[in-house]
Amino acid sequence: MSSQYEIRLSGSGGQGLILAGIILAEAAIEDRKNAIQSQSYGPEARGGASKAEVIISNEEIHYPKIKDSDLLLALTQLACDKYIVNLKKGGTLVIDSSIEYPKRDDINIISIPILDTANNKLMKPLVANIVALGAINRISKIVSYESLKSAVLARVPRGTEVLNERALEEGIKLIKECRE
Repeated sequence: MSSQYEIRLSGSGGQGLILAGIILAEAAIEDRKNAIQSQSYGPEARGGASKAEVIISNEEIHYPKIKDSDLLLALTQLACDKYIVNLKKGGTLVIDSSIEYPKRDDINIISIPILDTANNKLMKPLVANIVALGAINRISKIVSYESLKSAVLARVPRGTEVLNERALEEGIKLIKECRE
């Protein structure tokens, strides 16, 4: 890992991206890395634009905000359109397969069915954030699987641990399948 890795998770309010950012930061800390997590919402809590940002580093983090991210997750077209301009050249865009590809040839684009997996395979739209976490961690390998799983299980509601662990696995599987 370079000295610092910056991740922006974006979509709409209610998709659990703030929780996903918190989980990712906690997993990094469990791996003995430095992490900062911040978030912002649109005017409405549910349905409005939302983003979480996570900076992970093996060294001291000097500035707590992201200007240009190394990895952008976009679960809605609106979020992709809004934040694609702040994805570094050579960065990675992970988009839900329902989103149109942006017109950029200087980034890596990975389109996977995150929302469809949560809705139709796991039958729980609310776990799309955990599916996404599994996928982006499989791509970036920014935290260990053990720390990510531990952070997920510590944060999800009691009684949903098995479902969320399965969601994490499904996200990992989406990346394995698209790379074969």
